[in-house]
This record gives sequence, C-alpha cells and structure tokens, in this order.
Amino acid sequence: MHAIEKIFARHSGKSQVSPGEIVTAKVDFAEINDLYLQTVYSFYEMGGEKVWDREKCAFVFDHYAPTPDVKSADNHRQMREFARKNQLKYHFDTNCGVCHQVMPEAGLIRPGMIVVATDSHTTTHGAFGAMGTGCGATDMATILMTGELWFRIPEIIEVRLEGETKKGVYPKDVILSVLGKIRADGAVYKAIDFTGSYVDQLNVAGRMVICNMAVEMGAKTAYMQPNQAVLDYVGARAAGPWEVETTDPGYRYEESYVFDVSSLEPQLACPDSVENVHPLTEVTAGGPVKLDQGYIGSCTGGREEDIAAAASILRGRHIPEYTRLVVVPASREVMLSCMEKGYIQDLMEAGATITTPGCGACLGAHEGILAPGEVCISSTNRNFPGRMGSTEARIYLASPAAVAASILNGRITDPRIYL
Repeated sequence: MHAIEKIFARHSGKSQVSPGEIVTAKVDFAEINDLYLQTVYSFYEMGGEKVWDREKCAFVFDHYAPTPDVKSADNHRQMREFARKNQLKYHFDTNCGVCHQVMPEAGLIRPGMIVVATDSHTTTHGAFGAMGTGCGATDMATILMTGELWFRIPEIIEVRLEGETKKGVYPKDVILSVLGKIRADGAVYKAIDFTGSYVDQLNVAGRMVICNMAVEMGAKTAYMQPNQAVLDYVGARAAGPWEVETTDPGYRYEESYVFDVSSLEPQLACPDSVENVHPLTEVTAGGPVKLDQGYIGSCTGGREEDIAAAASILRGRHIPEYTRLVVVPASREVMLSCMEKGYIQDLMEAGATITTPGCGACLGAHEGILAPGEVCISSTNRNFPGRMGSTEARIYLASPAAVAASILNGRITDPRIYL
C-alpha cells in the first residue's frame, strides 16, 4: 500500500484498503474557519449536544480577521459561544493567523494524522506526512458529533520533482510549473504524492507551498514523505508519539509525472486561471505589464521565508508613487519573528502596508481588495475573476520575490536581477 492508504487503513480499523473503496475513518483533528458558521447550525440540527473530543477540534478566525462588517462579527460571536460551551482546548481568534499556519505552529499537525478542515487548502498538511483534506459544513458537523467521517480512498498520482532550482526560482515557481502541465482538472479527487530529490531536501515552508496548491489541480489530498526538516519541526512543537507511514517498495501509481526543476525559471499564473502558467520572461517579452498592487501573504505566500525574500529585494528602496504593496503575515508567530529580524521595518520603509495576520484580500473580503480595471501580482493561490475583489480586476500569481521586484518597478519584473 501507499503511505496514504496505510493512514486510511489504520484509522478505519482495516488491514488493507484500495482505491475506490469507501471507509469510515476516525479523524485526528478537525478545524472550522470563520466562513463556516453553518457547521454550528448543522451540528444542532442533527441533534448534536457536545463535541466528541474538546481537544481534537478548533475554530480559527482567519478569513475575517479582524471582522470587516456586522455579519462577520456576528458569525464570530456565535462561534465563540459554541467554543465556550464546548470548552474547546484550542481556539484561534483574530490575533492568530491562517489556519494552515497556526495549527502546525501549535503542534497540532503530525505525520500519520487525518486532518479535516472547512477549507480546500487543507492539502497543505501533506507537507508533514499527514492526510489533510477539506469538507463542507454538514460533514464537519458529523465529525464534531462522532469523530468520524466517510472517505473514498483516492487513486494516487506521483509527481516526481528532480534536481536543484537556480537562484531566484522558488517552490511557488515549481508548483506553478506543475500546475501548468497537469492542469486544474488533472487530479480531481485523487491524491498527489510529491517525490524526488528536490522534495527530499526541501524545507518545511517550501513543502507547505507545494502541497497547498495540489488542490488547484483538483486533488483530494497531497503527501510528502517526511524528511529530517519536518521531523525536527514537529518534534520541537508536538507532543508525541506519532506514526510516519512509508509506501511499500514497488507500489504502482495510477500515473507518474517527472519534472526536472534544474532548468526552471520564474513562473507566472496569468489571468484568469491558475493553470494559465507561463515563464515570467515570456510574459514580459510581450511588453510591460503595469501594476497597481503587489500582495504578499496567505497560506501559500505569507511565511517568514516569503517575507524575508521580499525584504531582501526592497531593503533601502521604495515602491513607486500611486502603487501599493500589501503584506499579510501568515501568523502572529511569523509576524513577530519578521519584526525581530527587521523584515517588517524594511518593508514599511519601502512603502508597504502591513496588515493583521490572516487571509486578508486573498478571498476578496477586506485588507487590499481590488477595484475594476486594477492589476495585481500576488503570492496567493487563486486568480480567477473576483477572487480578490472586482471581477474586472486582473491577478497574476508569482513567488513573493517576483511580487517584490515587480511592484518595485510598477510592472512585472524578473526578481533575479535583484539577487
């Protein structure tokens, strides 16, 4: 069996599972973000009284942090009441950050777990050797009542990443390149196992970026065999024990794709689709692409490494008049560390606006949404019309370094000239 299949088998009390099989599996941790108050309503509508385990579920207030309107404020109020009533051990309010960042930081994500959240980008946790996936409000209410959920065992695709990237090419460029080849519907309800020499040496942040965007190919979940960087990260934060599953020798994937990252250059996902990926130099060869806003943040591009890359380019420089750069740290821990190291100060002096850790404008709710006709380059994970505000705005997705270099010039720019 594959490691993912072993996780499902262990959690469903079976010795073996196979693709297409339906199982009922125990969930190790459940997370509800502040878009999903309906989870609370469904819980009570189905007869729920108390959550199955107060230590294995949490609310994370990240999409509306802090609340931009009366409706979202009232949603938070009701969710806080539910958390108090159930005496949840973990509650991440508007001062904490994005769910996919704060849960690993809190030591809640470990290898071998099944993690379910009301957010499609829960595939992020495959970076830690966990089975992470998203669900809707009714399924989440079922988990809160019983601690279990049904799953269809997914077929598994291998995406093998070999080689070493050149300077100025980041994990975001790698996953955009993969997306451009496999496309947005290439892995619907399948699992993606990222393997290869590039993955083996990748740090925790880079692994999270790549697993995060597996869902943009339709994947149900993502997986990476934990390396020493992951084991050290988890070991420093989580109370053990945990189980690191391994794939049996000779396991046969449904499909295998091989990518050599050694020749890769910076990539862009161009409007209006994540799969509309082109080399950055190819896009700029057609003429300058003028920008109104740069955006660095989200569960894809708001970690310390991302902010550090931007600060290294913008330090001692200033963005042009009438443009703006919005920087949204992924968590309070990230923000504090970046302040301690001077990255936040460097960015502010360069003209950046720093906002509360959270999702911000990534979902088009607040803190940097776009007007009709505006053009933004962003380190986030989606660029379809209306994602960051107006349906008439245009969004390019890129690495944080490319965002910083581009907004510095007021047009899309190759970051390598500053490195």
